Amino acid sequence: MNSLSLWQVPAKWLRPAQGLAFVAFAACSAFMTYFCMYAFRKPFSVNSYTELDQEHWLVSFKIALILSQVFGYLVAKFIGVKVIAEMQHANRAKTILWMIVSAELALILFAISPSPLNVIWLFFNGLSLGMIWGLVFSYLEGRKTTELLGAVLSVTFILASGLVRTVGKWLMVEIQVSEMWMPAVTGAIFLPLLVISVFCLNSLPAPTTSDEQARQKRAPMNGAQRWAFFKEYGVGITLLVLSFLLFTGFRDFRDNFSSEIWHALGYGQEPAIFAYAGVRVALIVLIALAALVLIKNNRIAFFANHGFILLGTALLATSTWAFEQSLLDAKAWMVLLGAGLYISYIPYNCFLFDRMISAVGSTANAGFLLYLADSAGYVGSVGILLYKTFGSPELSWLSFFIMACYWVAAIASVLVVSSLLYFSFKLKPFRPGYSLQPAHQN
Repeated sequence: MNSLSLWQVPAKWLRPAQGLAFVAFAACSAFMTYFCMYAFRKPFSVNSYTELDQEHWLVSFKIALILSQVFGYLVAKFIGVKVIAEMQHANRAKTILWMIVSAELALILFAISPSPLNVIWLFFNGLSLGMIWGLVFSYLEGRKTTELLGAVLSVTFILASGLVRTVGKWLMVEIQVSEMWMPAVTGAIFLPLLVISVFCLNSLPAPTTSDEQARQKRAPMNGAQRWAFFKEYGVGITLLVLSFLLFTGFRDFRDNFSSEIWHALGYGQEPAIFAYAGVRVALIVLIALAALVLIKNNRIAFFANHGFILLGTALLATSTWAFEQSLLDAKAWMVLLGAGLYISYIPYNCFLFDRMISAVGSTANAGFLLYLADSAGYVGSVGILLYKTFGSPELSWLSFFIMACYWVAAIASVLVVSSLLYFSFKLKPFRPGYSLQPAHQN
């Protein structure tokens, strides 16, 4: 049996198993693949690196590391607009593995290179990991169960970061791994599980004919096809991309500096606090967003995604206000704030663009739109970090975080409402002669 056929062994029983067995296997495979990716991305941020700060630098060593990695992610997102949209299905698994190995190599070079030259290796780490999400989600899109699969996959955003940082902290405290080697060691621990997960993910059968009838066929898109699609819906796509820019920037700020925020709230000495908040946020978000799978009409589901995003912005702002009024304690606020943020953030990555393609009736793929949004999103991530560092250096991490909650909720809400109005006009209900939306889509 050659290596190619070996990869496809599980597909023999998965192909007819399009019910609960398929959903469970596909969801777990995608979840574990992306969960393990976080072990190569986030553990370094648990350290403060204060002893490596350079007096003549404008930023701290840790902020330099974060900026370096985020810039790598940003470049990867722009490259991914083309690469993910055009990726042939047969090349996805080996591409994921090569990218992960490259990310681990960058962490090893980070550990052995002298400071501050090792900062550059975080750029290559981010560059290697920036396209993993699009590759993983391409296995799940275009199915009748995409929302359910995507909801499980999206929990990695919430759980993985805190849990892999907990592993990293444990390695330093209990095993006495140095803070420079800890990121590479954490990645190495998760590497075997990631390889198994990719093996399982790559064994998934393609969407069925029934899936394609319900959600449109998904196929690679060349440059001309991408441009034609954007021209048709450019106004709405731009509004959504701008709102996602804000959510991504705020999410990354919260994630990268959660240690400082928890410390300011009085919980800096509790290593398990990351997992405490992550598990509760994940449960709330999973229940809320999995409900979208119940909506069969693609046009209604697309608009419902807008509604969920607005629900998230409302929770983001109201929970922050309640905390400031002493109506919520710090732990409850961080859980509700996290739930609101991810209820707004996750639809862009899993549901919103997948349903948009289904609603308009075009043969396309969600990867193009995901990476168009992501490329802008990481511009927001860099922008918010630079603004905090140079525009408001006098503000504490907590004060800046609270201020950003209100601004992100307000501006993003206006953009999402504008998108909803635009697409309400653009995607009229099906009627005879209306060519953009075939009858079977509604």
